[in-house]
Amino acid sequence: MSDKNTPSDQEVVEQTIEQVEPAAEVEVEEGQLLSAEERIAELEAALAASNAKVEEQQESVLRAMAEADNARRRAAQDSEKARKFALEKFAGDMLSVIDNLERGLQLADAENDAIKPMIEGVELTMKGLMDAVAKHGVVQLDPVGQTFNPEQHQAMSMQESPDHAPNTVMLVMQKGYELNGRLLRPAMVMVAKAPASGIDTEA
Repeated sequence: MSDKNTPSDQEVVEQTIEQVEPAAEVEVEEGQLLSAEERIAELEAALAASNAKVEEQQESVLRAMAEADNARRRAAQDSEKARKFALEKFAGDMLSVIDNLERGLQLADAENDAIKPMIEGVELTMKGLMDAVAKHGVVQLDPVGQTFNPEQHQAMSMQESPDHAPNTVMLVMQKGYELNGRLLRPAMVMVAKAPASGIDTEA
């Protein structure tokens, strides 16, 4: 006959179940927590990758905008240069015409009444031609008295002169020209140099 205080088999099973169930719940909660942390890590990694891609795309857009802006600027500069210097060859060809008119005026006898009307006509033609080319940016270089500038002048000779500072343009043999600041033709000039010091070698 069993003792009344001795638990029955059913009671033992129930107690065992009660002890096991909390442990199982803890294991489930820990598993769920681990799974949630892994999911958070995955989401954070995906967010970081998305942010990196957005930044990369933003940089690509900025680069494309900068390149487009540079292309527009270059196109505008090229167009402006083309506009300014489209007449460069034509203007260069006109220089020989201007030179011939100038030489004709220099050689003409201004005291000869018979050719004075012709001289006046050539002078008017010369003035009209110079005004016309000036409207398109052609500028004459007549550097007499200026300091020699190798970027604009071509020295044909040098001569001692007590009346001119050394390296000064004494004479222009052929005038130079610029087109919108670009040299079309250098001026051909004679440049002054300091007189040689006289040294008396006699005893």
